[in-house]
Amino acid sequence: MMLEKFALRGLLAGVAMSALLAAPAFAVTPADTLVEGFAFDDIITMDPGEAFELSTAEVTGNTYDLLVRLDLSDTSKVKGDLAESWTVSDDGLTYTFKLKPGMKFASGNPITAADVAYSFERAIKLDKSPAFIINQLGISGDNVTEKAKAVDDTTFQFVVDKAYAPSFVLNCLSATVASVVDSKLVKEHVAAVTPSADYKWDNDFGNAWLKTGYAGSGQYKLREWRANEVVVLERNDNYNGEKAKLARVIYRYMKESSAQRLALEAGDIDVARNLEPNDLDAIAKNADLTTTSAPKGTVYYISLNQKNANLAKPEVRQAFKYLVDYDALGSTILKGIGEIHQSFLPKGDLGAIDDNPFKLDVAKAKELLAKAGLADGFSVTMDVRTGQPTTGMAESIQQTLGQAGIKLEIIPGDGKQTLTKYRARNHDIYIGNWGQDYFDPNSNAQTFASNPDNSDAAKIKTLAWRNAWDIPDLTKQTEAALLEKDSAKRADMYKDLQKKILDTSPFVVINQQLEVAGLRKNLKGFALGPSFDTNFVGPVSKE
Repeated sequence: MMLEKFALRGLLAGVAMSALLAAPAFAVTPADTLVEGFAFDDIITMDPGEAFELSTAEVTGNTYDLLVRLDLSDTSKVKGDLAESWTVSDDGLTYTFKLKPGMKFASGNPITAADVAYSFERAIKLDKSPAFIINQLGISGDNVTEKAKAVDDTTFQFVVDKAYAPSFVLNCLSATVASVVDSKLVKEHVAAVTPSADYKWDNDFGNAWLKTGYAGSGQYKLREWRANEVVVLERNDNYNGEKAKLARVIYRYMKESSAQRLALEAGDIDVARNLEPNDLDAIAKNADLTTTSAPKGTVYYISLNQKNANLAKPEVRQAFKYLVDYDALGSTILKGIGEIHQSFLPKGDLGAIDDNPFKLDVAKAKELLAKAGLADGFSVTMDVRTGQPTTGMAESIQQTLGQAGIKLEIIPGDGKQTLTKYRARNHDIYIGNWGQDYFDPNSNAQTFASNPDNSDAAKIKTLAWRNAWDIPDLTKQTEAALLEKDSAKRADMYKDLQKKILDTSPFVVINQQLEVAGLRKNLKGFALGPSFDTNFVGPVSKE
């Protein structure tokens, strides 16, 4: 009720808005506002050159534009966003983008190729977590101004170091780190920095300001973010395409699934975003509500450290794949939030296969263990990040391993504890999830099927490295797939990689994440995308 009154009077600023958002519940949500219950406690910054968290990706996807964006009608391709067209030179090194004419940022400033060049420069020179997506194309702080530059106001040129598959390069440019910022606005907010051995630039490229500020051109503009409280988006009337249908979007911080369900049932929110299976079932049975889901580029897996002599035996690696009760997991712990999928490439990626050859088969596992000289089983530990669904999955696997004589001790811990141990290769078995850094098969292939240096001092520490799996031939095949320009041939190379990983690897891939949401039936146009930056709210309206 309170929000309706403020919306009718058009008050969305200052103290009034802050007081409004602090209310414990909104009652009936306004006709021009989408309210989502969302556990966005992972957000640490709103700067697209720095942010690398799932929740921030959704906000960035709705508030910033890119040169090219994932084509949701065919996720093996990209389509122009700010770019009207592009060409690739005959040697495969130079990408030239022509911008659409007459575009503006939310501020009203014109969008030019110089803004694009500055956006790449600041992302690379800031050198925050997501910068590696562009770094891997041969772009560094020392060469970015030459490799990523404006030819004129509407022409941007990007030069890579190898003749990569164009699909790989374009998919990297569709990642949120490549978001285009309003350079004039950002430069008004830069802070001076004293150069040092770790940072040799004399300014912060507006990073401190953009942590909570906004300099984009997306369908919505960021109005406010308060950590673990609220994110407020407002329609950008300067948007260069079809305008958003609703005036604003409010993400209310709600951590618990049950709280989101109750708020949705009461009409306090329009969408519940973090539902566990029981609450999802309850919403599905409510005539006023409905549910939706979409497979994401995240897979859950267990991995076997090859430094453990027992786990390094090929027969043991294969036995583990027959000691997971996939069907039971799919019908209980993962019901509605995960889909059984045993390959490292998630469905939707170029070349992804949907082969699920393994099922619980204790007798076959025992035969394999006997061949490995371990007929009586052995003892082993598994590091598990406390929380669902990983804890439930680990307990199920503990029980099925026991049927074959393998005694599994579960070592629980928080994310920092388990990941630190895993990244140091000090585990026996690890259970966790892996999400794509960008929507291209290389993102997962490079980590599951490549290990350029298996030494403890290696600089490139893929998941294969974390599990001490030394695979020179698969590493070469992964690198070759990056240079294959023919998409069909490239897809076949990834299909072959997946089949080899299925048979021989220390990875037991269990499922692909399904992102779910419960929503009021009066919503129209709400859909979850294949990646966390493609949950677009611009098309959403209310009846």
